[in-house]
Amino acid sequence: MKTLNIKQALSYSLIALLCIGGLVSCSSNDDVNDSSNTPPVINTVSLAEEGDLTPTDVGYANNMYIIQGSGFLFLEKIYFNGTDTYFNPTLVTDTAIFVTVDQNTPYENASNELKLVTKGGSVTYPFVIAPPAPQILKGFNPVNANDGDEVTIYGNFFLDPVVTFGTIEAEVISNTLTEIVVKAPVGSNKKYITVTTISGEATTTYAVGTALYDDVWYNGWDVESWNNQVYVTDDKAAQGTTYFKKDMGGWDNLQGNWNWDDQLADYSGIRLSLKGEAGSKLKLVFNGNWDDATAPIIELTNEWKDYYFTWEELFNPAAVQNISFQEFTGDGGVYYFDNFGYVLK
Repeated sequence: MKTLNIKQALSYSLIALLCIGGLVSCSSNDDVNDSSNTPPVINTVSLAEEGDLTPTDVGYANNMYIIQGSGFLFLEKIYFNGTDTYFNPTLVTDTAIFVTVDQNTPYENASNELKLVTKGGSVTYPFVIAPPAPQILKGFNPVNANDGDEVTIYGNFFLDPVVTFGTIEAEVISNTLTEIVVKAPVGSNKKYITVTTISGEATTTYAVGTALYDDVWYNGWDVESWNNQVYVTDDKAAQGTTYFKKDMGGWDNLQGNWNWDDQLADYSGIRLSLKGEAGSKLKLVFNGNWDDATAPIIELTNEWKDYYFTWEELFNPAAVQNISFQEFTGDGGVYYFDNFGYVLK
């Protein structure tokens, strides 16, 4: 059987609507009265898009669908997952309904049913309302997790997620729509994390084992307390739960501790998450070269932003020894720091 396409469906709907309006004598009054006592039947539901209509049992909010079947003329109500959904009566015929899923239709702990109510009765039809594609909004923590450690992933729309580290599936210990706790599988080091749901997938922008600082410092990296920075734990971090800030005077600085890491073969550079008042600036003082006239000058916004610097931009260092910053407007201000680490090649 040839698949009906949307142009055909619209044409048939228009003809049927003309019949309903009395402009074309397509049925007798007896037929109309009989149909008012006929329970509706749903055969298929399809996304209203150009081309052949493909039946589906999964829908998304704010998308229009075509319900095909019979007994729709005297439609009174449409429910998706129990949500009373508006429909335009002029887009309803005896065999087709054009309806848009309401944006507030629930998708978690829902009935996964489409229900039609007409004068002749009602019918339910299995139909899943899927969430938007998953989003990873504040990364994961700890970044430097060992195999077997619990890792928390922060984001949204995590409905029935499958989590992989690279291609290795992880055990999901618990999850809500905004957080997933998984066990890092064997072989997780230097792997990106992907969250997959019925609606799509999202992958972290940095890999396991690449942190210098996430919620804590690693491997001797830190900022000594005489810098007078303040650590803050709340829901405003760029990554995880904890970041640090400093009220810096004009041309003031924040000096990182000295260290040595020459194991750089797997990396292409460093990453930093920073914010400040709009228009504020920081000079990146890399490996203690305070007099470098070509050092990167970072222009900040009042929202967290990730900044990336390649080894080439940092003059191909043999090792990472020091990461410091200088206030570079001369006016000072409060500066925020989070999520320091390496970028995999």
